[in-house]
Amino acid sequence: MTPDRQEAATSGVNARVPAAREPSSRERPSRQSAAARQSAAARQSAAARQSAAREASGRKRARVTTASLAGYTVGVTADRRRDELAALLERRGARVVLAPALRIMPLADDTELHRATRALLERPPDVVVASTGIGIRGWLEAAEGWGLAEPLRAVLEDSYLVTRGPKARGALRAAGLTDDWSPPSECGAEVLDHLRARGLAGKRVAMQLHGESQPEYSAALRAAGAEVVEVPVYRWAPPTDLAPLHRLVDLVAHRLVDAVTFTSAPAATALLKAAGPAGADTVLDALRTDVLAACVGPVTAAPLQRRGVPTVTPARARLGALVRAIADELPRRALTLRIDRHELTLRGHAALVDGELRPLAPAPMAVLRALAAAPGRVLSRAALLRRLPRGADEHAVEMAVARLRAGLGTPRVVQTVVKRGYRLRVD
Repeated sequence: MTPDRQEAATSGVNARVPAAREPSSRERPSRQSAAARQSAAARQSAAARQSAAREASGRKRARVTTASLAGYTVGVTADRRRDELAALLERRGARVVLAPALRIMPLADDTELHRATRALLERPPDVVVASTGIGIRGWLEAAEGWGLAEPLRAVLEDSYLVTRGPKARGALRAAGLTDDWSPPSECGAEVLDHLRARGLAGKRVAMQLHGESQPEYSAALRAAGAEVVEVPVYRWAPPTDLAPLHRLVDLVAHRLVDAVTFTSAPAATALLKAAGPAGADTVLDALRTDVLAACVGPVTAAPLQRRGVPTVTPARARLGALVRAIADELPRRALTLRIDRHELTLRGHAALVDGELRPLAPAPMAVLRALAAAPGRVLSRAALLRRLPRGADEHAVEMAVARLRAGLGTPRVVQTVVKRGYRLRVD
């Protein structure tokens, strides 16, 4: 092949299969820019997903970490151990109103206690009923002062010892004594049934009183054939300052507390007594409906239950168990709504908006409760005015609505319907 033909053939081959070449300087930036844009878009999408996930996780954590009693107000009627009970409630987020209904006073003149103790040492009892821990401790301490502690322990040890509950049992065991029987319910009626079943005819029964005489209980024992010796160790007295108790009565009557705790039966009676004949029915109505009556045990609950008040009592008569029972019950009663794509839960003096606690003043809270009772329904200013504290006018309704919107942090939740009133914007 001539050189000219060889060159032509080579040129033809090169023309059919062009050799690979580097992209021009103008083409390179164009391809890199597209890749960069795609990578940036991917990063932004991933960042958006992460941000949404963090936000959702934050909302979830807010729901989980909101204290179980945050937004609720709880009245405490106890005197002794009131600070311990208040601390347990506050630890769960509750606002606490301290209002001792009674106070325990050692007998100023212990002549009657001394006389009863001497009578039992001279003629030992067959049965001793220990009603309260503080009573047993007070009795043994008084006997120590008279030089009769060891003889009294010996008499108690030789008798059939009945404790009404764990506190009395604990006091006896701290003194080196062991009870023979205790009712599962801590109820005096169960103690009475147990002793009747054992037989009381001709038996001498010493009954440690818990703050006041118990004529019905003593009469039932005597009717069964027993000789009863009452042992008074202390008595209940009104609180030194009655103002906190009267304030609590007013708060209950106006449904401004969510629960009231009782650690003794006389405290429940004292609360109603403080309300007076005219106010007792109002307080009872609140306790039957909107205000939770939380009692440490069935004995404490009995006076309220006899008046038709539903009560919550823990399985064990302990302050911690009482607080857990309240923390379980109050959120269960709460109203939850879906409003304008938000989850809204009403608590005592606050609302949970998507799990975030939003405390509210009484007037905005009253408006919210009224609107939430009929979500989506328009309520006039006059209707809302009736829910506000007395003495308010229609301008106060407008102010309460404005404060409600600001307090919730979601203004669109409460919708104004021109010339008609307000309503909650329902999903």
